[in-house]
Amino acid sequence: MRALFEKKQDWNDQDIHQIEYNMLKGILGCRTQEAVEAAITYASYLNFTGITNGNYPIFLNLLTVRNHHVIDALLGTRDPFLFMSSIQPNYFILSTCFSILAKYRKAEIYPKSLGIILGVFQATYNSPLDGYKIYPPTVADVNALGKHLNEEKGQDDLLNRSILDILDKLSSLEGQNIDEDMEDLAVHSHHIRNNFFDSKKHLVDIIPEVLLRLEANLDKDVQPRERKPLAEAEAK
Repeated sequence: MRALFEKKQDWNDQDIHQIEYNMLKGILGCRTQEAVEAAITYASYLNFTGITNGNYPIFLNLLTVRNHHVIDALLGTRDPFLFMSSIQPNYFILSTCFSILAKYRKAEIYPKSLGIILGVFQATYNSPLDGYKIYPPTVADVNALGKHLNEEKGQDDLLNRSILDILDKLSSLEGQNIDEDMEDLAVHSHHIRNNFFDSKKHLVDIIPEVLLRLEANLDKDVQPRERKPLAEAEAK
């Protein structure tokens, strides 16, 4: 027994940082009310500090949180499409955004999170050739973008219209005669856009069916406990 109490565990900074990371990862998993509430507070703090060139990867990471309360706290009153407008698009940001679209199924991404990502693409590919030089999307990237079109809604839907506009910008790269990859990207973007508009065609005719499947058993967001004004809580 004495030996047990005398045993000493040494902790270095890396060990402590790993513990902190694992704790934060559990919070952002949002699987319990306590985790959701902690994640909301964390997101609110990030909203307060503001996004900068020194912290934007943390904001991008939060876009993968599947709880709309957390994303709402992160955004506050800001327009999702303009949320990252103060940050110059770069390869890391764009590759991360495309990977998020690829990771999640149709309708699995919270619309405001999707709006943030589309806002980044709009800013980048408004000048298609300049955007392509920053990050050249692949056909797989364009499929990941196009699969989030909602065929049950028309082109006037804000998210649909944004995706279609981005596809239109990318399709304008056709005929630039720079490389075959750009040509393939442009042609495929054009086909996805046309299939959406053509009532006789469907996205499944151009995007692999496996990418268009909906998540059958999508878990509902864990709700935080109802917050009451402090005065009301003290009265009880």
